[in-house]
Amino acid sequence: MDIAIIGCGYVGLAAAKFWQQKMTIMVTATTTTPERLFDLKTVVQKVEVVRGDDASGLKKVLKGQDIILLSIGRKRNSSYQETYLDTAKTFVDVLKNSSVKQVIYTSSCSVYGNQNGALVNEETAVTPISEGEEILKQTEDVLLAAANKDLQVCILRLGGIYGPDRELLKIYSRVAGTTLPGDGNEPANWIHLDDIVGAVEFARLHRLQGIYNVVNDANLLRREIIDKVCETHHLPKVTWDSSQQSTRLFNAKVSNQKIKDAGFKLIRPEMIF
Repeated sequence: MDIAIIGCGYVGLAAAKFWQQKMTIMVTATTTTPERLFDLKTVVQKVEVVRGDDASGLKKVLKGQDIILLSIGRKRNSSYQETYLDTAKTFVDVLKNSSVKQVIYTSSCSVYGNQNGALVNEETAVTPISEGEEILKQTEDVLLAAANKDLQVCILRLGGIYGPDRELLKIYSRVAGTTLPGDGNEPANWIHLDDIVGAVEFARLHRLQGIYNVVNDANLLRREIIDKVCETHHLPKVTWDSSQQSTRLFNAKVSNQKIKDAGFKLIRPEMIF
């Protein structure tokens, strides 16, 4: 089987390393950074330097591929429109004349927006409250519209990503001892890198189609996560100022029941502090 990973960053690289262990899978990876060529060549069979708006480059990458993992991430000097939506539109145009049988796209649970902490699932109407989130939703729509009887499109809406080199301590240590606006009672929807790779592989093996949330089972609040990080690592606690409005726009408790009902089992269902 031939798989191409378009956007071989934190998630894409982990998937590449996983598939490298399977002798029956040939992996091609893309990057927009030529300096990463050498490192990527150690984990995949082929690497191409391709931008998301490069139709001819993407056409070359897609040739002969069975499955595409679209795992793109925005760089600081790039816009959401350029990174996600423009890439999706170019990709779908090229996809029409390819051999690809499945597309797996890593999206974000942030598209649910502010649901006032309510439980949401894949059937819940999303309410993007920023331009970036709106573009992420439009990107999903463009990709889903490309599905047909010969092509499955699977959208994995990921929670907050943590794992090696992206530990909770590294994420939250900078706020230890500070005062944060709000009360910290927003649901914290996290997912470990191991389970993202597991969900991608599950989607591949079972030819999943449609939208699936990928979060863990912890069901903790933002305040509880930060308190536990500070306690575990002996850091000064965070205080909350409920007289100020929280700066966190995403406020929803995300259900992972759909993908679990499909048979997916989490490797790390609880948080690792």
